Amino acid sequence: MSLHHVTLGDIFRRNAQLFSGRTVIVSGFEHISHRDYLKRAERLAAGLAAQGVRSGDRVAVVARNCLEFADLYGATALIGAIMLPVNWRLSADEMAYVLADGVPTLVIAGPEDQPTIAGMQEKLPASAKYFGIGSAVAPFRPFAELTGAGASPPPVEVDPDQGYVIIHTAAIDGRPRGALISQTGLIAASMQLVSAWQLDERDVALVAVPLFHVTGIGQMLTAQLSGGSSVIMAKFDPAECARTIEAEKATAFAEFAPMLMNLLDKAAETGTSLSSLRAVIGLDTAETIGRFEETCPDARFWAVYGQSETSGLVTLARWRERPGSAGRPTPLNVIAVVDELDQPVATGQVGEIVVRGPMVFCGYWRREEDNKVTFRNGWHHTGDNGRFDAEGYLFYTGRSPAKELIKPGGENVYPAEVENVIREHAAIAEVSVIGVPDPQWGEAVKAVCVCRPGKSVVASDLAEFVASKLARYKKPKHVVFVEALPKTAAGAIDRAAVKQAHGGT
Repeated sequence: MSLHHVTLGDIFRRNAQLFSGRTVIVSGFEHISHRDYLKRAERLAAGLAAQGVRSGDRVAVVARNCLEFADLYGATALIGAIMLPVNWRLSADEMAYVLADGVPTLVIAGPEDQPTIAGMQEKLPASAKYFGIGSAVAPFRPFAELTGAGASPPPVEVDPDQGYVIIHTAAIDGRPRGALISQTGLIAASMQLVSAWQLDERDVALVAVPLFHVTGIGQMLTAQLSGGSSVIMAKFDPAECARTIEAEKATAFAEFAPMLMNLLDKAAETGTSLSSLRAVIGLDTAETIGRFEETCPDARFWAVYGQSETSGLVTLARWRERPGSAGRPTPLNVIAVVDELDQPVATGQVGEIVVRGPMVFCGYWRREEDNKVTFRNGWHHTGDNGRFDAEGYLFYTGRSPAKELIKPGGENVYPAEVENVIREHAAIAEVSVIGVPDPQWGEAVKAVCVCRPGKSVVASDLAEFVASKLARYKKPKHVVFVEALPKTAAGAIDRAAVKQAHGGT
């Protein structure tokens, strides 16, 4: 172990000593103390090792938020293994690609996802072993087998700068890329929230964002670093979340629109108090943020910019400080806005947002060519555009042409992956997929299509065709048909011109 390293295992052991009997995880009716969480993680780590999991091996998890999911994050951290959390909203084909790309040693699935995983075994590594959370049916063995191998994991030299979690983000070329995130990056991101929000062992985070998302992981770890606790919700249910906030006196919550709006609606309808909340972080409308701060006058909504590749946030500020901005750079990030030559642009001018610091990820899993582009000239190139004002607040202005990302409700959708599927339809000759404003989800997917001569398709049928091959959140909410798409001088579809003509709903 390096003299200068701190691992998540060190933090778990510190908490077991300093906050021994205090609750760290609430899941359903179970309240797990810091002391018992360490014991659970150690037993599970020993079980993983007994199944052949070594440092750097991947442990895939396809499950709703649950106590076992939280235990796995602890156990893999102790032995230097890599978590591979998979978005259970993906289609079977997408899920199979992500799992095959990660080459997991173990595949662990919840009861809802076991049938899907069982149907794709031939696409996954033959050496993979399968375990089921809850009820387990063949080929899955009971998860309990992983916790009975012994109380202590084997001694392992864990390097926190190496990979700890692979989160597959949407890909420019239509295939997801796995962002390899380190323990160091997640610790640095979480500590900045601990500092900004002045969290301590009395704080309680409501974790309703999925644990396959960097926001969900970061929220749980932030509570652990402060010595506090996390209430793990299986899914976001506004009524259940409102009741839980009141019952557990939750103080922090991360969200993507329209989660906060739905939470406020349900709390008002049921008379449930949200008054314990003092910090909410996310992306939302000015109307919803204003309503939240009126409902909870002692709370603050925090604006943020970040991505999986930066272990979460890189800018942060109270929304009221500069409405419309994404906040200012956090202490452990160096951020610049640059031109095509990676030279800083003048204050107020738009350029690409680039980042360096301990929170930048290790690179894309098995994508060396992509990494050369992303990490050129000593910066992580986010693919996002923005501008700084004179006081150092960052304003996000959209995606660079190379990364035309659409974010419906906080999920990532690249036009290329939707376009690839739409072009498979027999009636479609050409298509351009763009993002358009949406009052509920922030952004929605819109497909602008040209049909083949003599062919036609109903818009709703085309959307369902996409949903049959991709996650349903990637299907177009809007489909329009045109005679022709604008082209550049080189003959390519002019996406900017499509967006200018069809960028409204």
